Amino acid sequence: MAKALESLLRALQGLPGVGAKTASRMAFHLLQHDRDGALELARALTRGVAELRHCTRCYTFTDADLCPTCTDPARDDTLLCVVETPADQAALERTGVYKGRYFVLMGKLGPLAALGPQENGVLRLLERLQGAQGDAVRELVLATSFTAEGEATAHLISQALKGRDIKVTRLARGVPLGSELEYVDLGTIAHALADRR
Repeated sequence: MAKALESLLRALQGLPGVGAKTASRMAFHLLQHDRDGALELARALTRGVAELRHCTRCYTFTDADLCPTCTDPARDDTLLCVVETPADQAALERTGVYKGRYFVLMGKLGPLAALGPQENGVLRLLERLQGAQGDAVRELVLATSFTAEGEATAHLISQALKGRDIKVTRLARGVPLGSELEYVDLGTIAHALADRR
């Protein structure tokens, strides 16, 4: 196999959820059927890596000092939603429901990933809440995942904010819309019952 092809396959396999077969299908499709698309992808990746950086306020990706969400005057400064990744922030934004500010941790606590409070942004969050930007925050919405690591991250943040004049809330969990109870796992049903309103 050509060295350039081996290199391309290795690079594609480095992406999350892409194994050897998927990498091979992608590479051969681009090379056989969409060389222009492959070149555009390469340019977009090069530009993204060169130009994107972290927002100085919320830590999501942006091409300026502050991201569009942080500069939006219509956003509610009293609400701050804490998410693990920029992808989580994008998912919440797609709902069109949340109108507050964000803080992106860039990870979660986890012994397997060797991430502690410093590496995943918890300390940056606490510093922000102690500064002038934190004075306006009245509610902190913890939108971390419902994994053991996400729960540990949410617990650490809520404990660190005890005694502060900030209401700490957690995303509700429950039965997905359109699902039938017999197919929902027992843990989800139990949480939905416990968190009913």
